[in-house]
Amino acid sequence: MNRFIYILTDCKRKSLHVGMAADLLHTVTFYRENAHLFFDAAINPTRLVYFEELTDDTTACARFNQLQRFTRMQKERLIRAVNVNWVDLIQ
Repeated sequence: MNRFIYILTDCKRKSLHVGMAADLLHTVTFYRENAHLFFDAAINPTRLVYFEELTDDTTACARFNQLQRFTRMQKERLIRAVNVNWVDLIQ
């Protein structure tokens, strides 16, 4: 089963949230509809700016843990490598 590793941000790019999901579209939709369940009103990460699709669960977990340990600068470099303008990849 495929796994997605993703990074969400808010409209002002203040927070970067790393996550892992089997169904990326469903997960992003859930965050958009229920962001208040996980974050306060100031941090509302609903913009998908980066994702990777991995086929192996072990590899996906390892990559997820790696991205979680990244500094903000490392995450920003990763995002800019594939999404220069930080546009929402699911609109």
